[in-house]
Amino acid sequence: MTLRCVRLVSFVLACWFCRPAFALPSFAALRAAYVESDAVLLARDGRPLSSRRIEMTQRRLPWTTIEDVSPTLLRALLASEDRNFYAHSGVDWGAAAASAWRNLWVTKTRGASTLSMQLVGLLDEFDSLERGEATRHGRRSVAQKLSQAAGALWLEQRWRKDQILEAYLNLAGFRGELVGVAAMSRGLFGKWPDGLDERESALAAALLRAPGAAPPAVAARACGVLQAMAQLQRGVAADCAGLDALARLALAGGLRDPVGGWLGTERSPNLAAHLAQKLLTRAGERRRSTLDADLQRFASAALQGQLRAIARQNAEDGALLVIDNASGEVLAWVGSSGSLSDAREVDGVSALRQAGSTLKPFLYALAFERRDLTAASLIDDSSLALSTSNGLYVPQDYSPEYRGWVSARLALGGSLNVPAVRTLVRVGADAFRDRLHAFGFASLTEDGDYYGFSLALGSADVSLLMLANAYRTLANGGSWTPLRVLREQSRAPLPCAGGGCRGVFDGAPHRAAPAAPVFIVADILADRAARVGTFGLESWLATPYWSAAKTGTSKDMRDNWCVGFSPRHTVAVWVGNAAGEAMRDVSGVSGAAPVWREVMDYLERGRRPEAGVANTPPPGVVRQPIRFAPPEKIREAPRQEWFLAGTAMSVVQLAEATALSHIAYPGQGTIIALDPDIPPARQRIALQLSGAAGAGWQWRIDGQRVGAAARSAHWLPRPGHHRLALADAQGREIEAVSFEVRALRGKTGKMAKR
Repeated sequence: MTLRCVRLVSFVLACWFCRPAFALPSFAALRAAYVESDAVLLARDGRPLSSRRIEMTQRRLPWTTIEDVSPTLLRALLASEDRNFYAHSGVDWGAAAASAWRNLWVTKTRGASTLSMQLVGLLDEFDSLERGEATRHGRRSVAQKLSQAAGALWLEQRWRKDQILEAYLNLAGFRGELVGVAAMSRGLFGKWPDGLDERESALAAALLRAPGAAPPAVAARACGVLQAMAQLQRGVAADCAGLDALARLALAGGLRDPVGGWLGTERSPNLAAHLAQKLLTRAGERRRSTLDADLQRFASAALQGQLRAIARQNAEDGALLVIDNASGEVLAWVGSSGSLSDAREVDGVSALRQAGSTLKPFLYALAFERRDLTAASLIDDSSLALSTSNGLYVPQDYSPEYRGWVSARLALGGSLNVPAVRTLVRVGADAFRDRLHAFGFASLTEDGDYYGFSLALGSADVSLLMLANAYRTLANGGSWTPLRVLREQSRAPLPCAGGGCRGVFDGAPHRAAPAAPVFIVADILADRAARVGTFGLESWLATPYWSAAKTGTSKDMRDNWCVGFSPRHTVAVWVGNAAGEAMRDVSGVSGAAPVWREVMDYLERGRRPEAGVANTPPPGVVRQPIRFAPPEKIREAPRQEWFLAGTAMSVVQLAEATALSHIAYPGQGTIIALDPDIPPARQRIALQLSGAAGAGWQWRIDGQRVGAAARSAHWLPRPGHHRLALADAQGREIEAVSFEVRALRGKTGKMAKR
């Protein structure tokens, strides 16, 4: 019987007994179904930024073409596994017969499976893995061998030889979790497959027979591969010296690529690991983000450089965000300081932290909108003690020196605390909390009374994401829209929805505040002269181009911030410690501001000055010259000032500084106990006014007038619940509080207040 007849009979028998073998894919279908174990985050231009390991059972890198494999490795593979690969049609009948004879009369030896037959087995395992089934290992039965033979003959009829080699090299398991030639080459030798030399190729080929073998056994088999290669080359001697040492080093990980992620043909730069963690969920996926790769790299380096400079001041963590004002696309997302941090996995962009003074611009914008203040209104920067249901609240400025009467422009520009608290008292904590919600601070889940007067100084927890988009809203004239981090528009999943991401990437566009008061606030934040009293003429915030910026420092210097915008971009920076430890002598202007300035300079370099919504006056604002009187008490030079239409003035008099006058005592919810040892007719409660009283202002208790509203007035108390109101000359209420008077029994000492 001729050899052709033998092949035909074998083929027919295999077809009869092993029909499932013919459910094999085409080469194109296999390429399409192949999925690497990592997912990759791409920059807006398609360059890789970061990778994330998704499939944990196998380590598979991107598909490697035959052209990207070292010819030496191909020779080692053929010498070790299938010397007659290019001569047979899927089954090496001579080798199969010799193997059968040896197994029958001598001992059990390795079979004569060709690379094509082995590939059929690998395709079967690959298909099982794709379906989530357990793969089958160990010696195969006669039926399985026949199935492999039939499948190999089928493959050889439909696939080219180079396609068979390419598929085999990508599906073969080499060592542990390393599957495929790329993962093996990077994982064992720290290089790509096209760079493998003869000795490395021999070790790789030796691993195919026994992936779990000990290094000496692998080295011995590799020496055999080198000898087989030498026989094929005729006259070339095999040199096995040093193979054992190389095998031990490679298998122990001593040559492994030190970079954790592998992206296509590049090392993983790991530039946006935190965003990759949020966006990448499926093995093999490649998602194109809105990030700018060059900007991301620069911003990360700038943050690390500043943190190294202040490391001795106990600052090791930071985060940074850059947003395109018009589109809302995130251009840079730096979640941590990387290797400088002991908590590099914590994403500082979405973590919730105390906001410090960065919330003040939104407070003043609300006061301007309500016409409680103008940018020229005078506010008393002096000691203040506010009565609350929990006791006295005594805010203090960053500087121990008070400045007396200052305009709202200088109060905001210089980030003075007491004027901000006085402004919040007039505006109301509930109204301010609602306005912050409109600007996207969804982390403020309680009502205004929960936060109290300290809300003016940023006692609430916010994220850098929320803060950056809120300032972008200021840059856009009060118009809020969600942020974007993916280039694709339709059904793009949110990178995160809760915590510090809450409401940032979803929600309908809306107007958070009118454009006119927002413009005035932005003008103040861009005013170098308004900052001079606190920051000096030259600071990190004083840019040679138009920009508006605000710093903030939380209690005990645990966090500091710098957030600001140009007509095109918003940049937000946080510096602190992920564990919440306090820094030493690090404020927003010395910690975060240098990074903000460096990144903003990078964005604006080479650009011509341009106009945007933030620095273009909208309808409803007017500008006119003003002066302050008397000049010996108000030490502010005449200037041009912006006003909402209808609120303009040319002379600002100290006598008219009543805008923020409010009820200082009793405070909302105060409980006052009468002293039983003092005759009731001789007891009085001091009704105290913070600030100057307007002409004709009066006190009213329970609807009854009790006297003119002066800095301090006295009222004969009576037990019960009462409502105290401050009214103007026309009887309209300016402010009201509720309090309680209790009559105590027995000797209690002096009047108790709580």
